[in-house]
Amino acid sequence: MSERYSFSLTTFSPSGKLVQIEYAINAVAAGAPSVAIKATNGIVLATEKKQSALHDETSLHKIEPIAKNVGMVYSGMGPDYRVLIRKARKLAQQYMLMYQCPIPTLQIVQRIASVMQEYTQSGGVRPFGVSLLMAGWDHDENRPYLYQCDPSGAYFAWKATAIGKNFVNGKTFLEKRYSETLELEDAVHTAILTLKESFEGQMTEDNIELGICDQNGFRRLSPSEVKDYLAAIV
Repeated sequence: MSERYSFSLTTFSPSGKLVQIEYAINAVAAGAPSVAIKATNGIVLATEKKQSALHDETSLHKIEPIAKNVGMVYSGMGPDYRVLIRKARKLAQQYMLMYQCPIPTLQIVQRIASVMQEYTQSGGVRPFGVSLLMAGWDHDENRPYLYQCDPSGAYFAWKATAIGKNFVNGKTFLEKRYSETLELEDAVHTAILTLKESFEGQMTEDNIELGICDQNGFRRLSPSEVKDYLAAIV
């Protein structure tokens, strides 16, 4: 019966589902894995970045800064992510111009989630085929925040989570390894090990990306820094 409603975004099926949103979540689950872990003194984002050896690796990034204190990573469809990055950066700058301070993590999460939700109830559009992991440091509270945004527009706060391919195995691994007293350096190692659980082939600085968010702000690690972390694990 639900097949009759599967091509309509704005019509509920008799079972109460918007089937296109479920398909969008399937697109996320088929994407490359991403992991995020909140430590006591910051947050680490990690993701698999498989690409051709002929690509210019400096032109393709999955972990992106949004503001000085906020960054994010995705699993799912890259072009949809690019649209959301541009929107998020614009929203962050508008907040900065109006209030003369960096946007709080929850504020940018709520605004991006609202954009994603709009695309679940408008005619002639489709949901975004991405889930986002957004990491930020709030200077007022002097603590890190980690959120996940889904294609439905729902958002959740996490201590640690995984999205994308084999996300169930990733979450199971994190449940065993996560600790409330985890430091940022240990969190980086745990994030890499979580990715390694479902990684195919050799893990190198060219096919994974790492980003960290602490009281100094958000930054993506350079390939040489990633290489050092990988060497410490092996």
